[in-house]
Amino acid sequence: MPQTFNVGSRSLFVSVTAWVFIVCGAVASALALIQGASTASLLPGFALGFDVRPLQGLSGLLAAHVPWVAGAAFALSVATLATAIGLLLRLEWARRAFIVVVVLAIAANLAGLWLQQELLQGLIDHTLSRAALPREAAGVFGGFATAARAAALTLSVATCVLLAWVIGRLNTPAVRQEFA
Repeated sequence: MPQTFNVGSRSLFVSVTAWVFIVCGAVASALALIQGASTASLLPGFALGFDVRPLQGLSGLLAAHVPWVAGAAFALSVATLATAIGLLLRLEWARRAFIVVVVLAIAANLAGLWLQQELLQGLIDHTLSRAALPREAAGVFGGFATAARAAALTLSVATCVLLAWVIGRLNTPAVRQEFA
């Protein structure tokens, strides 16, 4: 039996997805703008020689280019907002651009996993080396830190899976016909 689609019908999935990403894009844009301003205000402090241990490898490279990383986050959040609005209007170019933006968000989230784990490990090592904790308390702290790292990893991977599902759903024939 052939499938029949009503051309021009609006699915709840596309509308809800668009509104969720409009809200998330607006909030992320505002937070990225605030983060950029706070980063710019902190940069002179780093040059004054506060007790900041230099990061090694790729983390050091990212830390040296924090304004560019914050600018990329702002650009991605504005692109998310713009494409989500186009998705709500059922524009075909916006659907394709939205998929590209979501793929970039997945890539940034997966790259951020590595950075997140490295920074957490650095914070834990720094805290445990300076704290006057008994050995048992340090072990408990390390256990809580491991649980927090596992929870962050699980949340990030679950977010990537959800975003991949959204991409797959936006590529189904039922959804694609809305943008014809």
